[in-house]
Amino acid sequence: MSIMTTSSAPRSSAEIRAYLKDQLNQALRRPGMYGDEIALRLLFDHLAYAEHQDEEFAQALRTLTSRGAFNGGGVTGAISTVLPDSSGHGVASIYAELAHDREWLQADRTLTPDEYADMRRTLVGWAAHDRTFTDVRELFGPPSLLIGGTNPYFGKTLAYLTSHAAAPIVFFHFWNGSDSQAEKTRPPIYDEPVLLAVRAGRGAFKDTFTFTPEGDRRRPARHPATGA
Repeated sequence: MSIMTTSSAPRSSAEIRAYLKDQLNQALRRPGMYGDEIALRLLFDHLAYAEHQDEEFAQALRTLTSRGAFNGGGVTGAISTVLPDSSGHGVASIYAELAHDREWLQADRTLTPDEYADMRRTLVGWAAHDRTFTDVRELFGPPSLLIGGTNPYFGKTLAYLTSHAAAPIVFFHFWNGSDSQAEKTRPPIYDEPVLLAVRAGRGAFKDTFTFTPEGDRRRPARHPATGA
């Protein structure tokens, strides 16, 4: 009696790259389910290698370091000096920028140039007041990328972008938690996440944030990053 075996050809490089891009985009949307920054870093390493962009990715990390967006604790260490309890969604927003630079990011929606210009003009005075998740969605519409899921009990980040890679992505960083970090409560203190800051641009990392009053109240203690 003979046992029949079937064999299939190895997957092509195009199939492997497409798979890695899909996994990266899923991890960017739900970073906590995939392992947060460690998973994002591994997916970037593998995809950059497959795309012959490993040196470019290494240079991108050096640029993040020079801007203050990456330290001894990675992006997680850098963003923890700016936002409270950002979990993985704030970190994933930085990696989303890196993916967009390489045309790896799969946006759910892109803004027209006019929509993007109107948003940037509106934000000048708009972010000077406290805002909620609903406020942002009603004013600017569905995001290009929702990072962190839809559960109102948890913080998240919304990203808005155009098809033009040179135009900075506009990120809205939301928080919902407890007044006491030592004793976090569930449900959190707000019915929906509140906006802490709007981030856009490629300058010094901390200078790319525009804080709402609520965000300014909840900023971590202002001290140099230790990388711990």
